[in-house]
Amino acid sequence: TTNLQMTSALKPYLDCIKATLTASACLQNFPSQVVERHNKPEIEGKLSKELILNPVTVSRNEKELCLIEPSINSVRVSIKIKQSDELETILCHKFTQFLMQRAEQFIIMRRKAVEGYDISFLITHAH
Repeated sequence: TTNLQMTSALKPYLDCIKATLTASACLQNFPSQVVERHNKPEIEGKLSKELILNPVTVSRNEKELCLIEPSINSVRVSIKIKQSDELETILCHKFTQFLMQRAEQFIIMRRKAVEGYDISFLITHAH
């Protein structure tokens, strides 16, 4: 029953992230307005302010955050993982470094996380 209680405590947080991602994942192919014949993720370049929507932070507490930054052709999702003590901090850092070194195989993972977060993903219209 402890596992069930933990899952039920986490459910509203995860449901909110899911609903926010569903709403922000209405992506479309949108070529760059600045560089001809380029189709870059607008959330990464931030060249056209009118194509970037308001970022949303879903927070369970100050140590567990999810930042969702939508734009017309991409969404950047950054996650801060709860780290209660030094051991969890080391394990989280090692695990995220392991994943980010293999970012090409994960396709949507960024090599470097957004400042203040542990891991980041970039979802484009092609995904």
